Amino acid sequence: MTPSPFTSALTGALFGDEDVAALLSDTAFVAKMIAVESALARAAAEVGLVERDAAERACAHLSELQVAPEALGAGMASSGVPVPALVRALQDACGQDGDALHWGATSQDIVDCAHMLQWRAVLEVLEQRLAATLDALAAASAAGADTLMAGRTRSQIATPITLGLRIATWAQPLIALEAELPALRAQLLRVQFGGASGSGSAVGESARALSDALARALGLEPAPCWHLDRSGPQALGGWLVRLTAALGKFARDLITAGRSEIAELQAGTGGGSSTMPQKSNPVAAEAMVTLAQYAAALQPLLAQAAMPSEERDGAAWALEWMALPQMGMAAAAALRHADGLARSLRADTARMGAALEHGNGAAMAETASFLLAAHMPRQEAAGCVKAALAAARAADTTLADALANDPCCGPLADWTAQLDPVAAIAAAESMRQRILSRRQAR
Repeated sequence: MTPSPFTSALTGALFGDEDVAALLSDTAFVAKMIAVESALARAAAEVGLVERDAAERACAHLSELQVAPEALGAGMASSGVPVPALVRALQDACGQDGDALHWGATSQDIVDCAHMLQWRAVLEVLEQRLAATLDALAAASAAGADTLMAGRTRSQIATPITLGLRIATWAQPLIALEAELPALRAQLLRVQFGGASGSGSAVGESARALSDALARALGLEPAPCWHLDRSGPQALGGWLVRLTAALGKFARDLITAGRSEIAELQAGTGGGSSTMPQKSNPVAAEAMVTLAQYAAALQPLLAQAAMPSEERDGAAWALEWMALPQMGMAAAAALRHADGLARSLRADTARMGAALEHGNGAAMAETASFLLAAHMPRQEAAGCVKAALAAARAADTTLADALANDPCCGPLADWTAQLDPVAAIAAAESMRQRILSRRQAR
């Protein structure tokens, strides 16, 4: 067991993600804080708070400077944030020009801006993977557009659908999440600049101009200080949880459909057993469900960070540092697994067809009820279908045959033709296309 399954040498390959781990690492965070301090120096020069030449010389020093995260550990333990120790290191490196650094800012300004730069990079990775997974699901959905299978509700066979529709429903929440990314970025990726108590008082009337200049330098949205308004990080956490949940739904359906007694759908290569040669365990899908459940469990923790005390609160703020990176890692790993599974879906159409025939054609009972309802009250129609199903089971025949042989119901429809599951393809295809067109229309 390890403190972090995401970066463990044993479990990291299953639950972690090297790309996003690098973007969220201590090394990346320190580099982003240095980038923020450089941008702040240039912004301070732009609004006339420091000499431009001094700011440029300081930035030149910082461009070549690397600070090891370990060098800031003691300062972090002392101050609760790494910024005071970092600023001392930067000023020492810049000599006299170090006076151009850290004008008007507080530690939270530097940390929040650095985190926004990190999350901007992470969201780019997640967006690319999400798009690739959606492309794979759309292709698989189109390939299964005419493949009939039993729709299941509350674990029971319900009515015929198509594999294409099933796959489209996996894509549906992912399409919505992809479409929300521009709004999420606008809400999240905002400059943070408020100074000690959020008023910018250290630089007086220059506060807004300095904040806006910093936003331009960092490529972040201009914004008033949001030390206390954590809606951006909360929105990010909510989006990450919904993403992993949508992927978890996809994975859970794969696990169920791949059960030995169902075996209608397989994906990936499967994992072996230490003692049972026949086993092909759905390891990737199981990992996706685990990651979804883990991310969901972190959301209540993150919600606690939305209640900071007074003008700033170190305790609530630190909860974001604990929850959000793990949510991001879970989302990245889940997308990595999902893409591989979406590209390797394999359907057993014979078993899918057999499931539709299960129960003497009971999957067409709803269709039969509505056909009869055109000739009699709905309740009476449902009763006739129930009686026909009982007769079909007793005679080991189909629902269509039982209705055709019924003296009352037989003349009312061509039961063999109208209870052919193939008739369900048109409705399923219409819904499938409607779902996927929401992405194509963007």
